[in-house]
Amino acid sequence: MLTDRKIGFIGSGNMAEAIVSGIVSSNAALGENIICSDVRADKLKKFKDLYGVSTTTDNREVAKQSEIIVYAVKPQLLGRVLKETADLLDMSKLVISIAAGVPLAAIESCLNKELRLIRVMPNICAFVKEGASAVAAGSHVQEGDVDRAMAIFDSVGKSIFIEENVLMDAFTGMSGSGPAYIALVIESMSDAGVKLGMSREDSLLLSIQTVLGSAKLLLESGEHPGQLKDRVASPGGTAIVGVHTLEQGGLRPTMINAVEAASKRATELGELMIKNFAGNNNK
Repeated sequence: MLTDRKIGFIGSGNMAEAIVSGIVSSNAALGENIICSDVRADKLKKFKDLYGVSTTTDNREVAKQSEIIVYAVKPQLLGRVLKETADLLDMSKLVISIAAGVPLAAIESCLNKELRLIRVMPNICAFVKEGASAVAAGSHVQEGDVDRAMAIFDSVGKSIFIEENVLMDAFTGMSGSGPAYIALVIESMSDAGVKLGMSREDSLLLSIQTVLGSAKLLLESGEHPGQLKDRVASPGGTAIVGVHTLEQGGLRPTMINAVEAASKRATELGELMIKNFAGNNNK
C-alpha cells in the first residue's frame, strides 16, 4: 500500500523520527522513497544515516516530490509552513497533519482550497512502537486515503478512524494525554513500594512491569478489565481490599473527570486555532 508511494515529512522532530523508523523497519515503506526536511543539518544527517531517506532543508522540495505529505511541525509553526507550500498542494497529493490540537477546519481555513486532508493525533508511545493514533478525514479524501494514513501509523502502534468533530477531542483527552495519567499511576505505585520498605529502583521496575503486563494481558486475551480485576481479587484477599480503598478514594470518577476536563481543554484550544488560522489567512 505504501511501498510504491513517495512520502514526505515536513519537520523531522521526535515524532517524525518515530514514524519514519516505524515504517522503514516494518517495511511498510522504503527509505529510498521517503524525503524529510528540517532546519537542523545534524537531524537530517541522522535521518539519512539511520533510515536511508533523502533529506533537504527546503520544505517546498518535500511538497514537490511527495505523493503523501506529513506535516510534522509544531502547531504554532503549521500555519506558516502550510502557506509556504500551499501553491504546491493539489488533489494529486494526500496531506496529513499531526500538529497537536489543530483541527481540520483550521487547516482548511488557512489553505482555502480543496485538498485530500487527513488529521492524525498520535501519542508519545509511538516512540516505542506502541502508539495509539486517531485518524480523521476531510471531506475531499479519496478511496484508499484513510487506509494509507492508517498504514503509516499502524507501523508505530495501533490506529483507529474517528469522526473528528465528534470524537477527536475525546481521543486527545484520553489517549493523547493518557500517558501522563498512567505515568502518575506508576509513580504512585512506586511511592507506595518505597513507603513499605522497597528500594526506589525495585519499586519503580515492578510498578512499570505490572502496568505493562496487565495491558498486554488485556490486549491478548480480549478480556474486559472488570474480568481481570475479578480474577485477581480473590474472596477476602489483598486485592479486593486494595480495590475497595481505591473506590473509596474516588479513582474511577477522578479518572473520568480528568479525561473529560482534558477533552474540554482540547476543544477550547482547537477553537482558538481555528480563529488564529482564519485571522492569519486574512492578513
